[in-house]
Amino acid sequence: MMAAAEQSRALRPVVSRYAGERTAWDAFVRRAADGTFFHLIGWKEVLEDVFGLRAHYLVARRGAEIAGVLPLFELRAPLMERCLLSVPFAVDGGVCGADRDAQDALDAAALTLGRERCARYIELRDGRDAPGFGVRDGRYARFRRQLQPDDAAEWAALPPKRRNMLRHAARHQLTADAETRDTATFHDLYAHTARRFGTPVFPARFFRALLDRFPEETTVLIVRRGSIAVAGALMLRFGDVAFPYYAGSRREFFRYASNDFLYWELMRFARRCGARTFDFGRSKVGTGVYTYKHLWGFEAEPVRYRVRALDASAVPTRSSADAGLSGLQTVWRHLPLPLTKLLGPFFVSRYGPYYT
Repeated sequence: MMAAAEQSRALRPVVSRYAGERTAWDAFVRRAADGTFFHLIGWKEVLEDVFGLRAHYLVARRGAEIAGVLPLFELRAPLMERCLLSVPFAVDGGVCGADRDAQDALDAAALTLGRERCARYIELRDGRDAPGFGVRDGRYARFRRQLQPDDAAEWAALPPKRRNMLRHAARHQLTADAETRDTATFHDLYAHTARRFGTPVFPARFFRALLDRFPEETTVLIVRRGSIAVAGALMLRFGDVAFPYYAGSRREFFRYASNDFLYWELMRFARRCGARTFDFGRSKVGTGVYTYKHLWGFEAEPVRYRVRALDASAVPTRSSADAGLSGLQTVWRHLPLPLTKLLGPFFVSRYGPYYT
Protein backbone atom coordinates (compact mmCIF):
# COMPACT_ATOMS: atom_id res chain seq x y z
CA MET A 1 0.00 0.00 0.00
CA MET A 2 2.79 2.45 0.94
CA ALA A 3 4.75 1.65 -2.20
CA ALA A 4 1.67 2.17 -4.37
CA ALA A 5 0.99 5.56 -2.73
CA GLU A 6 4.59 6.66 -3.28
CA GLN A 7 4.44 5.51 -6.88
CA SER A 8 1.22 7.48 -7.41
CA ARG A 9 2.81 10.65 -6.06
CA ALA A 10 5.77 10.15 -8.40
CA LEU A 11 3.57 10.05 -11.50
CA ARG A 12 3.50 13.20 -13.61
CA PRO A 13 0.04 14.83 -13.51
CA VAL A 14 -1.95 14.58 -16.73
CA VAL A 15 -4.52 17.31 -17.43
CA SER A 16 -7.79 16.69 -19.27
CA ARG A 17 -11.17 18.37 -19.63
CA TYR A 18 -13.89 17.89 -17.03
CA ALA A 19 -16.14 15.10 -18.30
CA GLY A 20 -18.97 15.12 -15.78
CA GLU A 21 -17.20 13.48 -12.83
CA ARG A 22 -19.03 15.80 -10.47
CA THR A 23 -18.87 13.66 -7.34
CA ALA A 24 -15.10 13.12 -7.57
CA TRP A 25 -14.47 16.80 -8.45
CA ASP A 26 -16.49 18.14 -5.52
CA ALA A 27 -15.00 15.60 -3.12
CA PHE A 28 -11.50 16.74 -4.08
CA VAL A 29 -12.43 20.43 -3.69
CA ARG A 30 -13.94 19.86 -0.24
CA ARG A 31 -10.83 18.16 1.10
CA ALA A 32 -8.24 20.36 -0.66
CA ALA A 33 -6.55 23.05 1.44
CA ASP A 34 -7.21 25.68 -1.25
CA GLY A 35 -10.69 24.52 -2.24
CA THR A 36 -13.50 27.09 -2.13
CA PHE A 37 -17.24 27.28 -2.60
CA PHE A 38 -16.63 28.72 -6.07
CA HIS A 39 -14.70 25.65 -7.19
CA LEU A 40 -17.76 23.45 -6.71
CA ILE A 41 -19.51 22.20 -9.84
CA GLY A 42 -22.79 23.75 -8.65
CA TRP A 43 -21.31 27.23 -9.20
CA LYS A 44 -20.46 26.25 -12.80
CA GLU A 45 -23.99 25.01 -13.37
CA VAL A 46 -25.58 28.16 -11.96
CA LEU A 47 -23.43 30.48 -14.11
CA GLU A 48 -24.07 28.43 -17.22
CA ASP A 49 -27.82 28.16 -16.64
CA VAL A 50 -28.47 31.76 -15.57
CA PHE A 51 -25.93 33.75 -17.61
CA GLY A 52 -25.09 31.43 -20.47
CA LEU A 53 -21.37 31.62 -19.75
CA ARG A 54 -19.06 29.12 -21.44
CA ALA A 55 -17.03 26.95 -19.07
CA HIS A 56 -13.75 25.09 -19.67
CA TYR A 57 -13.01 23.02 -16.55
CA LEU A 58 -9.66 21.24 -16.27
CA VAL A 59 -8.72 18.22 -14.15
CA ALA A 60 -5.19 17.09 -13.27
CA ARG A 61 -4.86 13.37 -12.51
CA ARG A 62 -2.23 10.97 -11.33
CA GLY A 63 -3.47 7.68 -12.62
CA ALA A 64 -7.12 7.50 -11.60
CA GLU A 65 -6.80 10.00 -8.74
CA ILE A 66 -7.62 13.69 -9.05
CA ALA A 67 -4.62 15.81 -8.04
CA GLY A 68 -5.97 19.25 -8.98
CA VAL A 69 -8.77 21.17 -10.65
CA LEU A 70 -9.10 24.51 -12.41
CA PRO A 71 -12.48 26.10 -13.27
CA LEU A 72 -12.23 28.49 -16.22
CA PHE A 73 -14.82 30.57 -18.01
CA GLU A 74 -14.42 32.12 -21.43
CA LEU A 75 -15.52 35.75 -21.49
CA ARG A 76 -16.41 37.57 -24.67
CA ALA A 77 -18.71 40.54 -25.15
CA PRO A 78 -19.15 43.41 -27.61
CA LEU A 79 -16.35 46.00 -27.27
CA MET A 80 -14.47 43.72 -24.85
CA GLU A 81 -11.52 41.39 -25.39
CA ARG A 82 -11.80 37.64 -25.07
CA CYS A 83 -10.24 36.20 -21.93
CA LEU A 84 -10.28 33.22 -19.58
CA LEU A 85 -11.26 33.89 -15.99
CA SER A 86 -11.34 31.72 -12.89
CA VAL A 87 -13.99 32.43 -11.64
CA PRO A 88 -16.66 35.02 -12.63
CA PHE A 89 -18.59 36.73 -9.82
CA ALA A 90 -16.30 35.08 -7.26
CA VAL A 91 -13.81 36.31 -4.68
CA ASP A 92 -11.80 33.08 -4.89
CA GLY A 93 -11.04 30.58 -7.59
CA GLY A 94 -8.04 29.68 -9.66
CA VAL A 95 -5.91 26.58 -9.37
CA CYS A 96 -6.84 24.11 -6.64
CA GLY A 97 -4.10 21.51 -6.45
CA ALA A 98 -2.78 18.85 -4.11
CA ASP A 99 0.83 19.86 -4.77
CA ARG A 100 3.07 22.13 -6.84
CA ASP A 101 3.37 19.69 -9.75
CA ALA A 102 -0.40 19.51 -10.15
CA GLN A 103 -0.68 23.29 -9.86
CA ASP A 104 2.01 23.86 -12.48
CA ALA A 105 0.41 21.34 -14.83
CA LEU A 106 -2.91 23.16 -14.60
CA ASP A 107 -1.22 26.52 -15.18
CA ALA A 108 0.41 25.16 -18.35
CA ALA A 109 -2.88 23.65 -19.56
CA ALA A 110 -4.68 26.96 -18.96
CA LEU A 111 -2.12 28.83 -21.06
CA THR A 112 -2.48 26.30 -23.87
CA LEU A 113 -6.27 26.53 -23.72
CA GLY A 114 -6.11 30.33 -23.71
CA ARG A 115 -4.07 30.36 -26.90
CA GLU A 116 -6.40 27.82 -28.52
CA ARG A 117 -9.38 30.03 -27.66
CA CYS A 118 -7.57 33.17 -28.92
CA ALA A 119 -7.86 34.76 -25.48
CA ARG A 120 -5.85 37.92 -24.87
CA TYR A 121 -5.18 37.11 -21.25
CA ILE A 122 -5.90 34.78 -18.32
CA GLU A 123 -6.86 35.78 -14.79
CA LEU A 124 -6.63 33.21 -11.99
CA ARG A 125 -8.05 34.13 -8.60
CA ASP A 126 -5.76 32.11 -6.38
CA GLY A 127 -2.94 34.55 -5.58
CA ARG A 128 -0.21 31.92 -5.66
CA ASP A 129 3.30 32.71 -6.85
CA ALA A 130 4.05 31.23 -10.26
CA PRO A 131 6.68 32.07 -12.90
CA GLY A 132 5.41 34.05 -15.88
CA PHE A 133 2.35 35.47 -14.14
CA GLY A 134 1.90 39.00 -12.92
CA VAL A 135 0.08 39.83 -9.71
CA ARG A 136 -2.92 42.13 -9.52
CA ASP A 137 -3.19 43.44 -5.98
CA GLY A 138 -3.81 46.58 -3.94
CA ARG A 139 -7.36 47.01 -5.21
CA TYR A 140 -9.30 44.68 -2.90
CA ALA A 141 -9.09 43.40 0.65
CA ARG A 142 -11.09 40.75 2.46
CA PHE A 143 -12.15 40.54 6.09
CA ARG A 144 -12.27 37.34 8.16
CA ARG A 145 -12.11 36.39 11.80
CA GLN A 146 -12.92 33.49 14.10
CA LEU A 147 -16.40 33.31 15.59
CA GLN A 148 -16.65 33.22 19.36
CA PRO A 149 -18.08 30.13 21.14
CA ASP A 150 -21.33 31.81 22.26
CA ASP A 151 -23.35 35.05 22.09
CA ALA A 152 -21.86 36.47 25.27
CA ALA A 153 -18.30 36.05 24.04
CA GLU A 154 -19.24 37.39 20.59
CA TRP A 155 -20.84 40.45 22.21
CA ALA A 156 -17.75 41.07 24.33
CA ALA A 157 -15.55 40.85 21.21
CA LEU A 158 -17.46 43.61 19.41
CA PRO A 159 -16.11 47.18 19.40
CA PRO A 160 -18.10 49.39 21.84
CA LYS A 161 -19.74 51.43 19.08
CA ARG A 162 -21.11 48.30 17.42
CA ARG A 163 -22.64 47.19 20.71
CA ASN A 164 -24.27 50.62 21.04
CA MET A 165 -25.70 50.31 17.53
CA LEU A 166 -27.11 46.88 18.35
CA ARG A 167 -28.72 48.23 21.52
CA HIS A 168 -30.27 50.93 19.34
CA ALA A 169 -31.62 48.26 16.97
CA ALA A 170 -33.09 46.34 19.92
CA ARG A 171 -34.99 49.42 21.07
CA HIS A 172 -36.70 49.53 17.69
CA GLN A 173 -37.68 45.87 17.93
CA LEU A 174 -36.04 44.60 14.75
CA THR A 175 -36.49 40.90 14.11
CA ALA A 176 -34.56 38.40 12.00
CA ASP A 177 -35.87 35.42 10.03
CA ALA A 178 -33.30 32.89 8.83
CA GLU A 179 -35.81 30.16 8.06
CA THR A 180 -37.06 31.71 4.83
CA ARG A 181 -36.42 30.96 1.17
CA ASP A 182 -38.05 34.26 0.18
CA THR A 183 -35.81 35.27 -2.70
CA ALA A 184 -38.33 37.83 -3.99
CA THR A 185 -38.11 39.91 -0.80
CA PHE A 186 -34.34 39.54 -0.68
CA HIS A 187 -33.97 40.48 -4.34
CA ASP A 188 -35.97 43.65 -3.79
CA LEU A 189 -33.68 44.66 -0.91
CA TYR A 190 -30.60 43.78 -2.93
CA ALA A 191 -31.88 45.84 -5.88
CA HIS A 192 -32.25 48.89 -3.61
CA THR A 193 -28.60 48.62 -2.62
CA ALA A 194 -27.37 47.92 -6.16
CA ARG A 195 -29.14 51.02 -7.43
CA ARG A 196 -27.72 53.07 -4.54
CA PHE A 197 -24.20 52.05 -5.62
CA GLY A 198 -24.97 52.57 -9.29
CA THR A 199 -24.40 48.92 -10.25
CA PRO A 200 -26.61 46.65 -12.36
CA VAL A 201 -28.66 44.15 -10.40
CA PHE A 202 -28.39 40.37 -10.74
CA PRO A 203 -31.56 38.60 -11.85
CA ALA A 204 -33.76 37.10 -9.16
CA ARG A 205 -33.43 33.69 -10.79
CA PHE A 206 -29.69 33.73 -10.02
CA PHE A 207 -30.45 33.72 -6.30
CA ARG A 208 -33.17 31.10 -6.72
CA ALA A 209 -30.70 28.93 -8.62
CA LEU A 210 -28.14 29.20 -5.82
CA LEU A 211 -30.70 28.09 -3.24
CA ASP A 212 -31.80 25.21 -5.46
CA ARG A 213 -28.26 23.98 -6.19
CA PHE A 214 -26.94 24.44 -2.66
CA PRO A 215 -29.90 23.87 -0.31
CA GLU A 216 -27.67 22.90 2.64
CA GLU A 217 -25.09 25.64 2.12
CA THR A 218 -27.20 28.74 1.52
CA THR A 219 -29.29 30.87 3.87
CA VAL A 220 -31.50 33.88 3.23
CA LEU A 221 -31.83 36.03 6.34
CA ILE A 222 -34.35 38.89 6.33
CA VAL A 223 -34.51 41.67 8.94
CA ARG A 224 -37.86 43.33 9.53
CA ARG A 225 -39.23 46.22 11.49
CA GLY A 226 -42.78 45.19 12.13
CA SER A 227 -43.99 43.73 8.84
CA ILE A 228 -41.57 45.71 6.66
CA ALA A 229 -38.44 44.02 5.29
CA VAL A 230 -35.57 46.47 5.86
CA ALA A 231 -32.39 44.43 5.23
CA GLY A 232 -31.37 40.99 4.06
CA ALA A 233 -28.48 38.80 3.02
CA LEU A 234 -27.82 35.58 1.16
CA MET A 235 -25.13 33.73 3.12
CA LEU A 236 -23.01 30.91 1.71
CA ARG A 237 -21.23 28.23 3.75
CA PHE A 238 -18.25 26.12 2.80
CA GLY A 239 -16.66 23.83 5.36
CA ASP A 240 -16.54 25.77 8.62
CA VAL A 241 -16.64 29.21 6.95
CA ALA A 242 -19.79 31.33 6.54
CA PHE A 243 -19.89 34.40 4.35
CA PRO A 244 -22.78 36.77 3.60
CA TYR A 245 -21.98 37.09 -0.08
CA TYR A 246 -24.93 39.22 -1.21
CA ALA A 247 -26.73 41.81 0.90
CA GLY A 248 -29.27 44.56 0.52
CA SER A 249 -31.10 47.12 2.59
CA ARG A 250 -33.40 50.11 2.43
CA ARG A 251 -31.65 53.39 3.20
CA GLU A 252 -34.62 54.97 4.95
CA PHE A 253 -34.26 52.40 7.76
CA PHE A 254 -30.56 52.96 8.42
CA ARG A 255 -31.51 55.10 11.43
CA TYR A 256 -32.62 51.90 13.17
CA ALA A 257 -29.16 50.29 12.75
CA SER A 258 -30.69 47.71 10.44
CA ASN A 259 -27.41 46.71 8.81
CA ASP A 260 -25.65 46.25 12.15
CA PHE A 261 -28.49 44.04 13.33
CA LEU A 262 -28.33 42.08 10.06
CA TYR A 263 -24.66 41.16 10.43
CA TRP A 264 -25.00 40.38 14.13
CA GLU A 265 -27.80 37.94 13.40
CA LEU A 266 -25.81 36.43 10.53
CA MET A 267 -22.91 35.76 12.91
CA ARG A 268 -25.24 34.13 15.43
CA PHE A 269 -26.89 31.97 12.78
CA ALA A 270 -23.54 30.99 11.25
CA ARG A 271 -22.32 29.75 14.63
CA ARG A 272 -25.51 27.71 15.12
CA CYS A 273 -24.82 26.07 11.76
CA GLY A 274 -21.38 25.01 12.93
CA ALA A 275 -19.29 27.74 11.28
CA ARG A 276 -16.09 28.73 13.02
CA THR A 277 -15.01 31.57 10.73
CA PHE A 278 -17.05 34.55 9.57
CA ASP A 279 -15.94 35.97 6.23
CA PHE A 280 -17.17 39.54 5.80
CA GLY A 281 -16.21 39.39 2.13
CA ARG A 282 -14.15 41.42 -0.29
CA SER A 283 -14.29 45.21 -0.59
CA LYS A 284 -12.49 47.83 -2.61
CA VAL A 285 -9.77 49.52 -0.60
CA GLY A 286 -10.75 52.96 0.61
CA THR A 287 -14.51 52.65 0.11
CA GLY A 288 -17.20 53.17 2.72
CA VAL A 289 -17.90 49.44 2.86
CA TYR A 290 -14.20 48.77 3.48
CA THR A 291 -14.28 51.22 6.42
CA TYR A 292 -17.51 49.73 7.78
CA LYS A 293 -15.93 46.29 8.05
CA HIS A 294 -13.02 47.77 9.96
CA LEU A 295 -15.54 49.24 12.40
CA TRP A 296 -16.64 45.71 13.24
CA GLY A 297 -13.10 44.89 14.38
CA PHE A 298 -12.14 42.90 11.27
CA GLU A 299 -8.62 43.27 9.89
CA ALA A 300 -8.09 43.70 6.15
CA GLU A 301 -6.24 40.99 4.23
CA PRO A 302 -4.87 41.95 0.77
CA VAL A 303 -6.44 40.06 -2.13
CA ARG A 304 -4.06 38.92 -4.89
CA TYR A 305 -5.00 37.65 -8.33
CA ARG A 306 -2.71 36.29 -11.05
CA VAL A 307 -2.76 37.56 -14.63
CA ARG A 308 -0.93 36.56 -17.79
CA ALA A 309 -1.10 38.28 -21.19
CA LEU A 310 -1.24 35.90 -24.15
CA ASP A 311 -0.41 38.50 -26.80
CA ALA A 312 1.67 41.65 -27.01
CA SER A 313 -0.92 43.87 -25.31
CA ALA A 314 -1.05 44.66 -21.60
CA VAL A 315 -3.61 43.02 -19.34
CA PRO A 316 -6.40 45.59 -18.79
CA THR A 317 -7.21 46.74 -15.29
CA ARG A 318 -10.90 47.32 -14.73
CA SER A 319 -13.06 48.26 -11.78
CA SER A 320 -16.60 49.47 -11.22
CA ALA A 321 -14.90 52.61 -9.85
CA ASP A 322 -13.36 53.45 -13.27
CA ALA A 323 -13.84 57.06 -14.30
CA GLY A 324 -15.49 56.02 -17.55
CA LEU A 325 -18.34 54.38 -15.63
CA SER A 326 -19.11 57.28 -13.28
CA GLY A 327 -21.62 58.86 -15.65
CA LEU A 328 -23.44 55.57 -16.18
CA GLN A 329 -23.54 54.97 -12.43
CA THR A 330 -25.08 58.39 -11.86
CA VAL A 331 -27.80 57.63 -14.41
CA TRP A 332 -28.40 54.20 -12.86
CA ARG A 333 -28.95 55.68 -9.39
CA HIS A 334 -31.83 57.75 -10.74
CA LEU A 335 -33.64 55.00 -12.63
CA PRO A 336 -36.91 53.64 -11.22
CA LEU A 337 -36.25 50.47 -9.24
CA PRO A 338 -38.42 48.23 -11.49
CA LEU A 339 -36.45 49.42 -14.52
CA THR A 340 -33.13 48.51 -12.87
CA LYS A 341 -34.48 45.01 -12.23
CA LEU A 342 -35.43 44.73 -15.90
CA LEU A 343 -32.22 46.12 -17.42
CA GLY A 344 -29.68 44.93 -14.85
CA PRO A 345 -29.50 41.25 -15.85
CA PHE A 346 -28.68 42.20 -19.46
CA PHE A 347 -25.60 44.20 -18.43
CA VAL A 348 -24.53 41.78 -15.69
CA SER A 349 -24.56 38.74 -17.98
CA ARG A 350 -22.46 40.44 -20.67
CA TYR A 351 -20.16 42.82 -18.82
CA GLY A 352 -20.42 41.93 -15.13
CA PRO A 353 -17.68 39.25 -15.18
CA TYR A 354 -15.15 41.80 -16.46
CA TYR A 355 -15.74 44.09 -13.47
CA THR A 356 -16.06 41.68 -10.52
